[in-house]
Amino acid sequence: MVRTALAGKALNRGPVRGATYWPAFSVAAASLLSALPIVSLSGWWPSFGLLTFIAWRMLRADAWPAWWAAPLGLFNDLMTGAPIGMSMALWTAIMLVMDLVDRRTQWRDYWIEWAVASLLIAASAWVEAEVASLNGAPVRSAMAMPAALIEILTFPLAAFVAIRIDRWRLGR
Repeated sequence: MVRTALAGKALNRGPVRGATYWPAFSVAAASLLSALPIVSLSGWWPSFGLLTFIAWRMLRADAWPAWWAAPLGLFNDLMTGAPIGMSMALWTAIMLVMDLVDRRTQWRDYWIEWAVASLLIAASAWVEAEVASLNGAPVRSAMAMPAALIEILTFPLAAFVAIRIDRWRLGR
């Protein structure tokens, strides 16, 4: 312990400049991953913006105010080609549900967070499929479940990335 104090590496190390905005930057960067030139007929590509958004919200409830869900959702809508307002409404609803979960649970471990994230991801995939079918797309809700399963299995990776960015931005 004394050696680490004398080494000077951990001393005088605080948050990086603009630390409060890095969660939003990382969600926007994850939303930009949908612009990669990957062609899929079945729609299996996960929504990395949504996964990163949920991971940050579960990691740090105080990382951003609740109203940031709307601009981040709008950016995600613009990048993914979803109907304008889809991610705005879903991400705002996710923020509200997560506020309720935070108030109702005394503690959460890894498995509870993964279960809550799984429910949120599955509900989001179902709502997106229903809205797409209302708009005339030949999509059934059952077609969205494989993509939701891939997103659920990808969530720990998004949580890991959010944890690493959080450690870096806070200077730990």
